[in-house]
Amino acid sequence: MVSTWLNGLVSGFVVTPAAYFAGGIDSSNVDTVDKFAFSDDSRTTLATGLSAARRYLAGAANSGTAAYFAGGYEAGPVATVNKFAFAGDIRTTLATGLSAATYDNAGAANSGTAAYFAGGVVSGRVTTVDKFAFSDDSRSTLGTGLSGAVNALAGAANSGTAAYFAGGGYPLVTTVDKFAFSDDGRTTLGTGLATATHRLAGAANSGTAAYFAGGQDNSANVDTVDKFAFSDDGRSTLGTGLSAATQRLAGAANSGTAAYIAGGIASGNVATVDKFAFSDDGRSTLGTGLSTVRYGMAGAANSGTL
Repeated sequence: MVSTWLNGLVSGFVVTPAAYFAGGIDSSNVDTVDKFAFSDDSRTTLATGLSAARRYLAGAANSGTAAYFAGGYEAGPVATVNKFAFAGDIRTTLATGLSAATYDNAGAANSGTAAYFAGGVVSGRVTTVDKFAFSDDSRSTLGTGLSGAVNALAGAANSGTAAYFAGGGYPLVTTVDKFAFSDDGRTTLGTGLATATHRLAGAANSGTAAYFAGGQDNSANVDTVDKFAFSDDGRSTLGTGLSAATQRLAGAANSGTAAYIAGGIASGNVATVDKFAFSDDGRSTLGTGLSTVRYGMAGAANSGTL
């Protein structure tokens, strides 16, 4: 299917490269999906949201094709995977969900090939990594999972090369696990996060670096943004962090341009969306934030063909 990626037409639908932030909780769980167009950072809210109101879910995307939102907590953990086709923002629900009802998990994707959903809570914390092939949305479970059972971790990916899953707890860890897409083999980076953190967000500039932002350490929310260069997996910490110390936030990226870090809990629930330009890692804050103040949502993005 051929498309032009700036407000291009796909089978009669306008396709807008954008970040999607789905679900979460304000005073109660929501099914809301907010969409931020990369062309001007404007926000719309999809007419069709998640198949049910849920929080603590995970997101990943087959860029150019569809976003996947997996698991989460409704009245209890769920295995549901909702898929939003970028052509028309149409929602379907996969016939096969996660291998177990799970919440507080994390997602990352090898665009064009598969989504990976890792960790979280079933009846207890798990090391499980489920893989969904984009060719037919079938699920397999990796023989090697995370290096430790954690929840409230974050994911990001160097599409075509590897997925990175960072932080989580409990106890809180600095661990960053890397899954090579060539064979799904896991290694653990020699240098982890700057601080043991959970409830953080991830986003990536594919080909260049992963960013892990915010969260909570053992005593307080943090505004830290750690950056892992894909060339050598070396970590640096940005001189400018989030606009406020925030946990339970979500990330998505316009690969090649900017990361968007949205929502969460600062001194209270927030609707804030911070944008980090990949050109210089400078931060700005969007004039229009999420449609409601909320936390515990998931992010995914359509950056076109990666």
